[in-house]
This record gives sequence, structure tokens and C-alpha cells, in this order.
Amino acid sequence: MAAVFEAPGWQEYRMDTRNPFAALEPAEAEQRVVGEALAALAGEGVIPHTRYDEHRLQAHRQAVARAFEIPWTAITPRMARLIWAINAIAQPARMLAAGVFCGFTFICNAGAAVGPGACYRAEELLGSEIKPEEAARAERNVRALDPTGVARVIAADAGEVVAGYGHPVNLLYLDADGAGGRGKGIYLDIVQAAYDKMPAGSLVLAHNSVNLAGRLEHYLAFVRDHAHFRASMNMVLDTEGLEVSVK
Repeated sequence: MAAVFEAPGWQEYRMDTRNPFAALEPAEAEQRVVGEALAALAGEGVIPHTRYDEHRLQAHRQAVARAFEIPWTAITPRMARLIWAINAIAQPARMLAAGVFCGFTFICNAGAAVGPGACYRAEELLGSEIKPEEAARAERNVRALDPTGVARVIAADAGEVVAGYGHPVNLLYLDADGAGGRGKGIYLDIVQAAYDKMPAGSLVLAHNSVNLAGRLEHYLAFVRDHAHFRASMNMVLDTEGLEVSVK
């Protein structure tokens, strides 16, 4: 049976997708729910601890709210906090993000290492977006927070980027859609392409583990198999969900 964390009332926790920074609950409630989620991940051995800097997170959020053009997003405040916190805790030297749209989910990951919320130094944080116009917007957004170029977004097929990547992959974020009706089923191809590049302790974060669980059936079976990943947990903070796996 898959390990699962369910936040109380997750079914009713819904956002206006065109207003990603609107508060959906008191700040203390959001911190508590995500803290409980992190504790569950630590309890499964997915992350080493649960500590992150609230002040740096808020600095990151304020900068993104000021600088980013976000036409819409399904990443809730809870999910954005969880993703940022996981990166702040794991501190991946190299992160690949597959399918980043306008760059919001990408910066939720990368913002732990670049911009005003940075809490560590990374070597490379690379996002890929197959639609050139969206990749260009995402790159403009990221440049507004990171003048160093450590974090960047390119217009490319995520599977090809991962397959051709010549460095270790310490964290892989999945939110891509495959062509030809494959949709989120492409996650399995991408994680398999990355697998041999991932050292022990590397993480995979896969969005839509709840609302698109059916399409992710084969992917979820792969990451939940202890022959492939040491532990994996479905984080049900909202109606979208995030599967977090550690090699």
C-alpha cells in the first residue's frame, strides 16, 4: 500500500487559478498543514528533517508576486510552500524541472537557491518547457529574480533534455504533458531517462498525483516499487497532489 499524507479538509481547499497569492486559510493553518506534511515525509525517510526558514520563504513569495507574470496556475499556496521547503531542506546541487509553463512551479523549486529567499547555493537549476512562447515568458520571469543564470528555463522537450543531461540529477520535478494523448503518462518516460543519473538520496516530485492518478498509474507503480526508490509518499494537501520519492 502506498504511503499517503492527507491534510484535513483537502477536498475543500481550492484556489482561484488566476490569483495564486490569495490567502485561502490563516497563515498559521498553512504553516501547520505543511509542517505536518514535512514531518510525514521525514518519518518515511524521504527528507532528512523538517526545518526551513520562514522569513526566507516570505521574501521569496513577495519577490515572485512582484516580478512574475502568471496567467494562471493550479499550484496552491500549500503546494508552493511544500515544494520550496523540500528544496530548502534537500538543497539539490542540480535540479531539473520538466514542464514549467510560466515558470511559477519552477521558481517554487529554484527559489530556495536563487533570489531573495535563497538559503543555499546550487550549481544548476534547469527548467524545460516545450512551448517556445511559454518558455520565453518563464525565462523572463526567472531572470527578474536570478541575475546569476544558475536558474534558467529553455524551450525544449523535457524527455530529450533529461536523456541528454550530462550531470547528476539531485532533484527532478515533473509537471509535463506528453503529446499524442499521453498527457501525464510521460512522467514514467522522464523518470526512467533520469534514473541512472540520480545518486542515492535524489528526489522526484511529481505534480497531479491525486487528480490525475489514473493517468499516472504506471509512473506511481514505478516510484512506489522499493526496487527503484527507497520510499515514496503521496502528499494530498489539495485536489492536485504531489508524489515525493527518494532514491
